[in-house]
Amino acid sequence: MLNALNTETRQVPQVKVCGLTLPDEAYHCARLGAKAIGLVFYPPSPRCVTSAQALAISRRLPPGVISVGVFVNADVQEVQSAVAACRLGAVQLHGQESPAMVAALRASGLLVIKALFAGGRPALEEAADFPASAFLVECAGGRLPGGNARQWHWEQAATVAAQAPLIVAGGLTPANVVRAAAASGADALDVSSGVETRPGRKSLARVAAFMAQVQGISAPRPLRPVFVHEQPPGGTASP
Repeated sequence: MLNALNTETRQVPQVKVCGLTLPDEAYHCARLGAKAIGLVFYPPSPRCVTSAQALAISRRLPPGVISVGVFVNADVQEVQSAVAACRLGAVQLHGQESPAMVAALRASGLLVIKALFAGGRPALEEAADFPASAFLVECAGGRLPGGNARQWHWEQAATVAAQAPLIVAGGLTPANVVRAAAASGADALDVSSGVETRPGRKSLARVAAFMAQVQGISAPRPLRPVFVHEQPPGGTASP
């Protein structure tokens, strides 16, 4: 087994493995070094999970690893209900959600990741409009929201990294992740189809290969941790 990533001392990006559907696979991805596990709450996706599946995965994760609920144009109440029912540590808004919705969710103490799209909306140039904890950037196109495993010009995301913590996604594999991290200046990396055997099922060998490549990265600047529990207003951070 590879050791978990240590962004504080090694200056390597954190990793989120997205689209998990099984608790044991999520656990082993975490053991291999993932700091976050993405759980998709979007019915058209082949990786969509039920609340029961999501809760089982969240319960299986080791300390220090958070589950991230991925939503597409859901409303605030739906997101907050899923957070409570499934023990989510963060939410990722992957549609055309408004800046006001991002602000409302953050005010409740949530870590909120907002997706931006190269060649789509909301565009990278709109980052300043959203009071997000971090941004996930990938390219637009394809049947589902997001990059649909398409590689793109990752250096386009560097402008977002200058404004807020940055997660880069879209077509990442063990073969190109080092190049994508260097081009974008990402604080974290998001991988899904690049380590799959089929939608929703991960190859642990591919995850291990991905993590091995990431552990060899030495960023030229200190990287900001993305996948941590935020401190709610007037309270203390979640354990």
